[in-house]
Amino acid sequence: MSHPTGPEATGPETAADDETLALAHALFDAARGGDAELLRSYLAAGAPATLTNAAGDSLLMLAAYHGHEDAVQLILHHGADVNAANDRGQTPLAGAVFKGYTGVARALLDAGADPDAGTPSARDAATMFARTEILALLG
Repeated sequence: MSHPTGPEATGPETAADDETLALAHALFDAARGGDAELLRSYLAAGAPATLTNAAGDSLLMLAAYHGHEDAVQLILHHGADVNAANDRGQTPLAGAVFKGYTGVARALLDAGADPDAGTPSARDAATMFARTEILALLG
């Protein structure tokens, strides 16, 4: 027996999928917006800190790229991979460096981020965009 998909699909499976997708979007928005309280509640309830979107951007990548140090530290505390690259090979550290977020870069480095991982690496990005304060952190 086949199961309908698309607009004609109904039933508990589709509703659950829609709820899961809505939750994922809410978590990605929270990471992007730095809503640490919303992230804390869902991560504490078991939402995966390693969740990625269709572009391979993790919650950590989104929080780092948008400069939310508290959210970055929270997501790391819940088990995010500090060096997880997105589908373009970019790491959270390189994203923070690109945007010039020194505090976020420091938090990621303290958690073990590799400044030479990814394409371009955080070190390359810091050099390219003359992020001297971050370059000093990278050693």
